[in-house]
Amino acid sequence: MSIRIVPESERSPGVDHIAAVLLPVADSAYTRRAARLRQLADGHVMADYLCWAADLVSAQQATHEAAPLPEAEVQALTQALLDQTQAPLHSGHWPRSAHWHAVLGQLLLQLDLQPSMHSAPLQQAIAVLRHASQDQCDQWADALLAVLRGDEAPQDSALPEAGAAQILWSALSVYWRQLASQLPATGVAQAGEHRHLCPVCNHLPTGSLVMAGAQAGLRYVQCNLCESQWHVVRTKCTNCDGTEALDYWCLESEKAPIKAESCGDCHSYLKAFYLQADHQLELVADDLASLALDAEMEAQDVARSGFNPLMLP
Repeated sequence: MSIRIVPESERSPGVDHIAAVLLPVADSAYTRRAARLRQLADGHVMADYLCWAADLVSAQQATHEAAPLPEAEVQALTQALLDQTQAPLHSGHWPRSAHWHAVLGQLLLQLDLQPSMHSAPLQQAIAVLRHASQDQCDQWADALLAVLRGDEAPQDSALPEAGAAQILWSALSVYWRQLASQLPATGVAQAGEHRHLCPVCNHLPTGSLVMAGAQAGLRYVQCNLCESQWHVVRTKCTNCDGTEALDYWCLESEKAPIKAESCGDCHSYLKAFYLQADHQLELVADDLASLALDAEMEAQDVARSGFNPLMLP
């Protein structure tokens, strides 16, 4: 099955309705993630990095609050949805407005308020972005989105250095999350395969969540850019739709809340986070704190099919 994004009016829920897409909520987008990162940092071998990531996420939350999506852009989403021929917020085709530059500027201001951002390398990265023209930032954004979408970067655009790229991506993610949270749409499952890309913005996932509560057992993969989640049945590889060669790996017991699902057909893996085993899991934060599992998967000679937005490749 594949997923198509449609206006909300086209949704036809039934008694056993499974939402094909869960759009991100607009408010408090990053507060829980920052708190989870700080919780996981206690006694962790990567404590310094997890605390730094928590500060970056807190800056994203403050940016989201200080620079909300303008009402005019919210209204434009309805027409964009009607005009779509593919993912409505496809990062290679969506006409970024001036608002994304406002988001980037506000993020740079918020980062200056975080003591952990005062190291020389980070201050240099912030300065690079602060002194770059809007045209330069747009070229960097185009190249970064293309590479992390799995496309080739435009030939006339160079990627920024790593620190600036991380900050730039964090601003782009706030912007796309704001767009996705306001999209007047739902998802409809259709015949076909290829659910490895986000149906909202066409990006790769960070990982998958196996739900608890009323949705117990359902699996949703989460986009690394707009953070929408889309349903993928648990009997299929999230990368190639294969069903015959799936294996599950963990560092602890078979009841571990975090596992890696590998596929022998495409030789890739993606981590799964089981909320029934640990209701405190936050996908991005717990993924970052479980890089030891990624190291073990690399030793198995399989490649990760997604990436964490807090640790660019």
